[in-house]
Amino acid sequence: MNTTERLEKQELRHAKSGLGFGVVSGMTWGLSGVIMSIAFGMAPFTEGASLLVAPLVGAALHDGFAGFWVFLFNLFNGKWREYGRSLRTKPGLLVCLAAMFGGPIGMSGYMLGITLAGPSYALAITAIYPAIGAILSVVILKEKIGVRTWIGILLSIIGVAIVSWVPPDATSFPYFYAGIALAFLAAIGWGTEGVVSGFGMDMVDPEVAVGIREATSFVVYFVAVIPLLLGVVGYQMLFGAFTTASIGVIAIAALLGGGSYICWYLAINKTGASRAMALNITYALWSVFFSWLLLGTQITPTLIIGGLTIVAGAVLVGANPKELINLRKV
Repeated sequence: MNTTERLEKQELRHAKSGLGFGVVSGMTWGLSGVIMSIAFGMAPFTEGASLLVAPLVGAALHDGFAGFWVFLFNLFNGKWREYGRSLRTKPGLLVCLAAMFGGPIGMSGYMLGITLAGPSYALAITAIYPAIGAILSVVILKEKIGVRTWIGILLSIIGVAIVSWVPPDATSFPYFYAGIALAFLAAIGWGTEGVVSGFGMDMVDPEVAVGIREATSFVVYFVAVIPLLLGVVGYQMLFGAFTTASIGVIAIAALLGGGSYICWYLAINKTGASRAMALNITYALWSVFFSWLLLGTQITPTLIIGGLTIVAGAVLVGANPKELINLRKV
């Protein structure tokens, strides 16, 4: 075997491992959302607080634990010193700004969507974030997008309409459409996060950027969102969670969520952002499977068809289908 053939085989293995990380990132994010919905069914989140309290406190705890797990990952990899160095740079500060959109806006809408509409529906809606990111890139960055991308955006919108057309049992989710709207807000937050973070990610180590993102989100929740929107009740629930079994459930969900982010960035590094995104947004379908497996959620035809339509649209937005099929072009 000559040198060229060996290099081609090595590149192919590298790309395939990236695809594997992309699949894991989607699977773990879908499972993380379902596990968070289990935590919301436990004390202290079921103790009669307003609809806002449990999801916002849950989002704060999720990002706090995720930041902790990612820090441990970076600590063992010898990257912990990069936190301070990165925060003293403009790209690092841009990552913090992106965290504002992805955390207090994106995660809040995501958690509220899970609570009010159920994890399978909420995650399906948030999977349109690549389409929103593409639209924002046109508006903010003045980028030009082609016919394929516009078709993908249209498919994503159609998928959202299909998913939300037939709501689940009204007794279980009386505020279903409010949850759908908040999940859409999460997609806007994550789409904006992607546009903003794109300026900083090239200069900040991906794993460190994830750690900064999660830590920044938790700090904003703790010092601004909880006192301004929830007050004393929010802090009581947050600290009260540490005395209940729900904190272990949230820690597991956050471990999966933080791991999902790391796998996502590893996939980007190994196989490219387009392919990584195309595999990551399969969390919309993984959430359906895990909701059925762990929660007994009824899988409706509209949920499956809508989820598949959203995923197909997101693939068209972020990836060239020909490149996804032919790995040797990586």
